[in-house]
Amino acid sequence: MRIPLTLFALASSCISALALDLKGRIQWNEQCPSLKDLGQAKVVLDNGKLRGGVTRDGSFIIPDVPTGTYVLSVLAHDHQFDQMRIDVFESDTLPEVRPYFPGTPLSPVAPATLPYPLVLSARGRNDYFVPRESFNVLVMFKNPMMLMMLGAGALVLLMPTMMKNMDPEVMEEFKERHAKMTSIQSSLQSGDLAAGFSQLLAGGEEPKAAASAPAKGATSGGAKQRSGKNKRR
Repeated sequence: MRIPLTLFALASSCISALALDLKGRIQWNEQCPSLKDLGQAKVVLDNGKLRGGVTRDGSFIIPDVPTGTYVLSVLAHDHQFDQMRIDVFESDTLPEVRPYFPGTPLSPVAPATLPYPLVLSARGRNDYFVPRESFNVLVMFKNPMMLMMLGAGALVLLMPTMMKNMDPEVMEEFKERHAKMTSIQSSLQSGDLAAGFSQLLAGGEEPKAAASAPAKGATSGGAKQRSGKNKRR
C-alpha cells in the first residue's frame, strides 16, 4: 500500500509544481471607489471552474491554476468588468493576458497582450431600476387596435351622409345585400350550415340570372324585327 501512496504524492506534487497562482488587482475608480461599494465579488475562471476572493486593497489570487487557456471574469452584483483571456504555460514563464470579447472564439489568438499581474477596473454600474412609464396619448394612437377602432368610428359617423347622397337604386340593392348577409350570418351562428351555404349559392346565382335576362330580351327583340322585315318583303 505504500507504493501507490507514494506515487499519488509524487503526482500531486508534480501537478502543484506545474500549477500557477494567478494574481491581479482591481483598481478603484469613480464607478467603484472601494471594496464596500464593490460588495461580495469573486474573480473566476471559466464561469467558476477556479475562483478567488477580493481583498480590501483590491488584490486577488486564484491558486493552483493548471496549464491551459481560460476566460477570467469578475462576478459582481452592481458593477461591470471586462473579461480577459489567460494563457498559462507549462514552463516558468508568466501567463499571457489578452482582452476577450464575449461570443468570440478563443482561436486565433489576438496579437495584443496586456501586462501581468492583472489590473482590472469597473467600467460601469448595473442599473436595475426601471422607471415607470408615464401616460402618453401618442403611444395609444400607435396601437393597431386603436387605429382600427378609430376607423370604424369614422365609418359609423360618415355612413349617414354617404347614405343620403347615394342613388335610390343603389340604396335598394345595398339594403337587399345587407339583409341577405344578416340572414346568412344568423343561420351560420344558429348552426344551420345547409341553409347558410344555400343562401350563399343563391346569392351568387342571382347576378348571373340578372345578366342573362337583358341578353335574352335583346335576342328576342332582334328576332321579332327580322320576322317583321320578312313579312314586308
